[in-house]
Amino acid sequence: MAAPAGNQLGLYISIPFCRSKCTYCNFASGVYPASEHARYIQRLIDEMHGARQWSKDLSADLPSRVDTIYLGGGTPSLLEPDLIARLFAAIRAEFTIEPDAEITVECAPGQIADATLNAIAQAGVNRVSLGVQSFIDREAHQSGRLHSRAIVLDDLKRLRAAGIANLNLDLIAGLAGQTFASWQDSVSTLTETGVAHASIYMLEVDDDSRLGRELIAGGARYHAELVPTDDTIAGMYEYAIESLDSAGLQQYEISNFAQPGHESRHNLRYWQRRPYLGLGLDASSMLRETPGSSDSSQPCYVLRFTTTDDLKAYLEGPQPPETAWLSPERQHEEAWFLGLRLNEGVFVPALRREFGNQPVARALEVVAQLTERGLLDCDGENVRLTAQGRLLSNEVFQEFLESAPLHQPAVS
Repeated sequence: MAAPAGNQLGLYISIPFCRSKCTYCNFASGVYPASEHARYIQRLIDEMHGARQWSKDLSADLPSRVDTIYLGGGTPSLLEPDLIARLFAAIRAEFTIEPDAEITVECAPGQIADATLNAIAQAGVNRVSLGVQSFIDREAHQSGRLHSRAIVLDDLKRLRAAGIANLNLDLIAGLAGQTFASWQDSVSTLTETGVAHASIYMLEVDDDSRLGRELIAGGARYHAELVPTDDTIAGMYEYAIESLDSAGLQQYEISNFAQPGHESRHNLRYWQRRPYLGLGLDASSMLRETPGSSDSSQPCYVLRFTTTDDLKAYLEGPQPPETAWLSPERQHEEAWFLGLRLNEGVFVPALRREFGNQPVARALEVVAQLTERGLLDCDGENVRLTAQGRLLSNEVFQEFLESAPLHQPAVS
């Protein structure tokens, strides 16, 4: 699954508005007044218009051609149709969208009004991701979701009728009250829908989520005592891999499964280290150094930056993002822990061409150790996570992190 050629950009647009906050969520999203929506979209558009000059001032290359767009959140489908139209008009005024671009919108089941569905279809959206999390109504409601199984199935019919057939469904293994039998029911229902893509996440309880705080402090409001054990969650994940594969949804990344040709092109760019611009609350970006802006004999640097996660501060006007130029050493580390997320793994000769023999040789010493532990598989040119390695992926990735400092490249 090689990275596509060409200097193209992905756009990630954060829409932080929700109708309810899920118990496990630690994202910069929440329930805000609808009156804030228009103000937020205008702020997004202003940020978009200023991005080219801002990147130029930093000597970061911002491609003008866009081949993937992803509206995430939050719940982008809560936006009024006129705001959706304004946002996409602004995107098309600022960038050239490739004719075959993948354009994805995240939606919450039961929260896609007919007018909204028409608006996203007219805007050119050709892929929708539904945050189902569980097809068991009780589990969904306990985690803060507002839908039922029947609502999800109805929304799939409506989306397909609107001409949006490229669909993803999210499930989470490990929700409070979930059992192995109920998980089997959810996975079976997912495969019966015939969707081309599925995302399966193992519950990671974060200290900043309501569920996480309850697990630490005790209590029963969010049913923390009913969260399955780590071993049970791992078993659920392994069951999903087998079941989805039997249904034609092949695993291509730790959490993602697709029919051949329906992999998420936008998410792939993250793992392949291709440029993307994040706009909106708590959005991250990755741009490369402008060609010729520094000594051509030195390796290219990469700029990563993140916008504020404070909605009030964001709405008040431009905020200086957190920026960091990644040295080649840091990029080499990223190439390992991002590339290993993919089932195809890391192609060692490509890393040698990009970073040279010495850093790759050091990394291969780590590979040898992890291979002995049964966490990696190496055939000489390709390095991949084993099945056990996927369950312990964070532990594997940590082994590739060194103390290489961040550097500011020499730019003019």
